[in-house]
Amino acid sequence: RSLPNNLKHQVLPTIVIIMSSETLKSACEAMAKGALFDVTIICTTDDHQASYWMKRLSEGICAAGSDGSDSKFPLVLAVSEDWGAGGAGNGLGTLYAYTKAVKLAKEAHGIDLEELLAKGEVSAALFHTAGKGTRMAPLPASENNNKPGVRLPVCHNVNDQFIPITVLEAVVKQTGVYAKSRKGRLSVFWGDQVFVPSAAYEYTPTHHIDIMCTLLGETAPTAEEWSAQGLDKYGVIAVLQGEAKNAAQVEKVSHATAVKMLESLGDIGQVGPSLGSFSVSSAFLSALCKEYSTELEEKTAKLDTDPHFWMPLTLPAEEYKNLMEQKGIDKEVSHKHHERMTAFKATLDLTSMGLFGAVDVGKDACWWDYGQLKLYSTNNLALLESNAQSDLLRSFMGITSNVMQCDLASDVTVDDTSRVFGCKVSGSGSIAESAMANVTAKDIDVTGAIVVNCVAPKITAGKGAILYNLVSEEPIVAEAGDVKVEVTAADGSSFLLQSALSIDGGKNWKIKLDMNEMTFEEVMKKNFNADITTVETKRKENYDKVAAGL
Repeated sequence: RSLPNNLKHQVLPTIVIIMSSETLKSACEAMAKGALFDVTIICTTDDHQASYWMKRLSEGICAAGSDGSDSKFPLVLAVSEDWGAGGAGNGLGTLYAYTKAVKLAKEAHGIDLEELLAKGEVSAALFHTAGKGTRMAPLPASENNNKPGVRLPVCHNVNDQFIPITVLEAVVKQTGVYAKSRKGRLSVFWGDQVFVPSAAYEYTPTHHIDIMCTLLGETAPTAEEWSAQGLDKYGVIAVLQGEAKNAAQVEKVSHATAVKMLESLGDIGQVGPSLGSFSVSSAFLSALCKEYSTELEEKTAKLDTDPHFWMPLTLPAEEYKNLMEQKGIDKEVSHKHHERMTAFKATLDLTSMGLFGAVDVGKDACWWDYGQLKLYSTNNLALLESNAQSDLLRSFMGITSNVMQCDLASDVTVDDTSRVFGCKVSGSGSIAESAMANVTAKDIDVTGAIVVNCVAPKITAGKGAILYNLVSEEPIVAEAGDVKVEVTAADGSSFLLQSALSIDGGKNWKIKLDMNEMTFEEVMKKNFNADITTVETKRKENYDKVAAGL
């Protein structure tokens, strides 16, 4: 249905999904039971977002003591990336967020996270959520730049409230299936993609670094298969032959180039596209933090995991320099960096584990990506479809009926495909082929639309329309393909921001659309450092006031 974060903009072959049903069902059941990491670390854009997620997750899906015990786990640690211009990159960003979380755990909870990981007593996961969300515009604007806070048209219970689940909550819920296998490790995930693995999710780690990927077969592809499967278009994990199953990462290279690059390491056994997500042992994590302690203190450098950590650790120097030259990096710069990482690797005590390995999610894994406006629409409307993958999505979301916890008047009709959650419609109307959550109206007429967190006397929406966080004392009307959101400030004032399903927010980020007073970029700047907890409180007050008058 969609693709991992780092594959979104690549040209890929058509993939036919034939699900490994038993593994998929087992994974989904484990997610439904609330499998979670002991420690959940959220890396946010600012301190207001950090405070928001600490409270929301701690009171919701990561609530400690929900089993009646007095345990401090699961524990939520949310920190902001207060770095220099341009950001830290996901490499240094991971290390920085982790070190801040370690400090927060000690100061706020009296917990030595480093020690617990070193002893293998806890599992920890870090979720990267920073970013502008340009391709999701205008939805993140309505959440005041809190991109992971974008809500889906499905409700769940948070602190005894039946409210729409956010993208990040869905991701935290999904990734917890790996927690049991990762005691003593830090796992790193991206905050806008949900997947259910078709390969075993419980395993014994054999490498200090293991990276998630989709291995495409039991043997290495031929040159023709490499090209046909599009492996020359994106980052690939190559697992070498042999019992150790050591791996290396290459990026956007032909079959011949990959073989040449890896020939000194061994023969290729299996390959597949990298998903970007990974886990590292506590020993490797501590060593890497020590190696980059100067950069973490100065907060000016920018390094990413793939080109600056994984590739120089797994590729020969000359091959690494050639690959980086294709990215526009001078060979001398790459040479010095490879020397640094080689010297660092020599200091590691690998014990009985390998350095770099792969974790296969299965070529039949199911994906739901919400990182683009069109994908938000497609993957939410998948809730309505009648197929095995949509059945799995509904199971994951805990959907047991097409209408849940709603108060709908007898003159309101809902067709068999629509999914309606936590809605109240007191008058009349119809809901057809639509997904709705937390909507209050007197009258309703929606077909093929997504409506989330909206209140008005009457709501009318056509096919492909998205209505989001709208609070109106006047009727709301959206034509087919219209996208309408409301942006609320901390003082309770608000304004309408519009787009269309056919408009790419990334390409139109700096362009003022005719229906708006500001560009998406200007709205983002206006929202900068917004106190989103206060904003959410004000939005609810406005919503409740209009709802009470209907």
